Amino acid sequence: MSRTATKHRAAVLGSPIAHSLSPVLHRAAYAELGLADWSYDRFEVDEEALPGFVEKLGPEWAGLSLTMPLKRAVIPLLDEISETATSVEAVNTLVFTEDGRRVGDNTDIPGMVAALRERGIEQVESAAILGAGATASSALAALARICTGEVVAYVRSGARAAEMRQWGERLDVEVRTEDWADAERGLSAPLVIATTPAGATDALSGAVPERPTTLFDVLYDPWPTELAARWSAYGGAVVSGLDLLVHQAVLQVEQMTGCKTAPVGAMRQAGERALAERG
Repeated sequence: MSRTATKHRAAVLGSPIAHSLSPVLHRAAYAELGLADWSYDRFEVDEEALPGFVEKLGPEWAGLSLTMPLKRAVIPLLDEISETATSVEAVNTLVFTEDGRRVGDNTDIPGMVAALRERGIEQVESAAILGAGATASSALAALARICTGEVVAYVRSGARAAEMRQWGERLDVEVRTEDWADAERGLSAPLVIATTPAGATDALSGAVPERPTTLFDVLYDPWPTELAARWSAYGGAVVSGLDLLVHQAVLQVEQMTGCKTAPVGAMRQAGERALAERG
């Protein structure tokens, strides 16, 4: 019996999880695809509770989306992990195969690439990353696929700088690190990826170039950030965190349901409506 012919469940796990837009996006995809017998929920699960939660799941489960702090904690529970997920030691997608195996993947990285491609960015000669957290390593992995030259990472500490250089070596990306105090210089790069928490780049908005290139700001709520608003006002292209969220969810829907093409437009519209309602 095919997955689409029987009831199947999926969900997003994390802590905190109440803010997650994943249920909105996945349910919109199910509705558009006519998967009336599919459900997608959210569960508050921390690292300690994760093994027990996964063990209790029955055969009706097709997959899980994983957010912080579970992206690394899930790895020991897997039977197989993709090269993409291995490259950044982070899994955001767990698919249960028909024979019960647990397969881990990372759709954040190809999701970033797809979000940029949607805006016509297929390749760049160099790039700048603002920040050095977990999302920054995913950004580096995405840049490994599209950047032909140097990536400059603007960071706040020597320890973070060392981490970014290590990730660069691991991902075969030429990485140079600079102090966060000089982050204004990075805004002139062909592609700027902001991976910092809300408010962290507000002070940089006054330094946006007169002719900005492309900004990928991974935040989506609140939106726009001050940096994204100024960037857009000056005529630069802006890719948002919602774009990333949609494209990584598209890949999750395709993997979990077996459908070849998830409805990007319907999922984005659902996400935009949900954010507007939060207002």
